[in-house]
Amino acid sequence: MAPAPRDVFVGAPLSDAWNRVQTLGADAIELAPYQDEPPQMSSGAVGKNGFLHMGFERRGARTVMVDVERRVPLLVQRALHWDVGMPEMACVFILTTSGGILQGDRYTLEIDVEAGAAAHVTTQSATKVQSMDHNYAAQVQVIRLRAGAYLEYIPEPIIPYRGSRFISDTRIEVHPSAVLIYAEILLPGRRYHSPDEHFGFDVFSSTVTGYTPEGLETYAEKFVLEPRKRPLRQLGVMGAYDVYASVMLLAPRADADAISARIGADMQPQCAIAYGVSRLPNEVGLIFRILGDQVGPVKEKIREIQAVVRERAKAASLPPRFLWR
Repeated sequence: MAPAPRDVFVGAPLSDAWNRVQTLGADAIELAPYQDEPPQMSSGAVGKNGFLHMGFERRGARTVMVDVERRVPLLVQRALHWDVGMPEMACVFILTTSGGILQGDRYTLEIDVEAGAAAHVTTQSATKVQSMDHNYAAQVQVIRLRAGAYLEYIPEPIIPYRGSRFISDTRIEVHPSAVLIYAEILLPGRRYHSPDEHFGFDVFSSTVTGYTPEGLETYAEKFVLEPRKRPLRQLGVMGAYDVYASVMLLAPRADADAISARIGADMQPQCAIAYGVSRLPNEVGLIFRILGDQVGPVKEKIREIQAVVRERAKAASLPPRFLWR
């Protein structure tokens, strides 16, 4: 039986990732204008400095979550095994006790998947980055996969509200024999709320860096979106599309080649979606880009990629989508 989750309180030693998120935005040029402290509660204060660590191991025929540490407002409950396509896989929903990400929030997420284990991690709902008039919100994610591990990390979309500022730094360490699907979906804001909500956020900054188990950097990507300074509705950026998704697949070369050949690239005007695939440096995997008018077709394309990866890497199928998702 997995141990009970441990609540991490103020003053407890956390991790290097937790230390890094405290200064992440202070070191970013794009957030230099937003260093003022919120008057209501200082940045990173109690209740605004979330921490979640999850460790997965193979125990017999199943993967179990053997290590959990948490600090509000991040929360996770027990791992379930509801995926009939991969019944051995641990499935986990990340929860939050707040109404979204607020100004001054600092979040840290760590996922460790040990050798031969398999896990699916997602979120309870879309991540709402609330409107801000002071400071910014920051997030650091660390993902580690050992030999033969398998992880699907596919959160629900991120919705940056008008005037929000958000920076994310993700570090991924994957053994050459492991397989990771990591997806990020970005919406333009609350586009049906009011006209100024449509691409009305101040800053959205995202960095993803890959490493070998020995600590050598294999690839890095950073993009900074500032729609008020540089409009996104232009050719070569978003064009006429509203929804953007990036899907990273880290996998052995033979698997990546087969998956790339099956997915390819296309534009489908009938469902307002365009997608393509590129190779990551150092032969570590692939990166898919998807643009769409609506979030539904974009999520369906991610499911298609997920299904192809499962079939190739695990000889497993993807079960039908739940009616409420």
